Amino acid sequence: MGEPTAMVILEAKNLNKTYTVDHRPIMVLNDISLRVALGEFVVIAGSSGSGKTTLLTLLSGLDHPSSGRVFIDAHDITGASEDELAPLRNRMIGFVFQSFHLVPSMTAVENIMFPAELLGRPDAEEKARQLLWRVGLQDRADNLPSQLSGGEKQRVSLCRAMINDPKLLFADEPTGNLDSQNGRLVLAQLLEMKAEQGATLILVTHNPEIAAAADRVLTLKDGRLTG
Repeated sequence: MGEPTAMVILEAKNLNKTYTVDHRPIMVLNDISLRVALGEFVVIAGSSGSGKTTLLTLLSGLDHPSSGRVFIDAHDITGASEDELAPLRNRMIGFVFQSFHLVPSMTAVENIMFPAELLGRPDAEEKARQLLWRVGLQDRADNLPSQLSGGEKQRVSLCRAMINDPKLLFADEPTGNLDSQNGRLVLAQLLEMKAEQGATLILVTHNPEIAAAADRVLTLKDGRLTG
């Protein structure tokens, strides 16, 4: 496994994840170790069921491994409680999900503002509107998610992920629910904003076009890293 020589922002050591189904243990991830440098764009690739999304949830602290450890910015988050993890995620991490996860009762600008308001940022609305302008949706600020197309929802989701200037961006099949034209637009804007903010991007995909744009591709097969 090639390892970056720059500052390591994320590290996983010997991660295992096992679920119990009908009293039988099912190993989803088997002895995963990796290091990601600040500013890298890393793709986690693999077929459906290979463990890609499970790995992403462990790396981002959304779930805990059965064994092994995860470090973000040299801090061990493995045993951290949700109360400890929530402010860390809000301050350092941005998420872009395949299914958008926008709050239906909030307008586009309110959805984007929400993480900044949790940090008490007085410029939350101003920053949210700047980001909407950045992705060409300034005229959609007051629209509810139900009034937006899939591509527009994902661009709002991207703005929400970026509002607190995260060091780490996690994206789970961010173009999976979009047509090819909108998918290319969202990916281009994601990479542009990542570069502008100097963020690290870890993206799950089975799309070879997206993988080709990455600095590094880690391939999962049957719960193990093969590349």
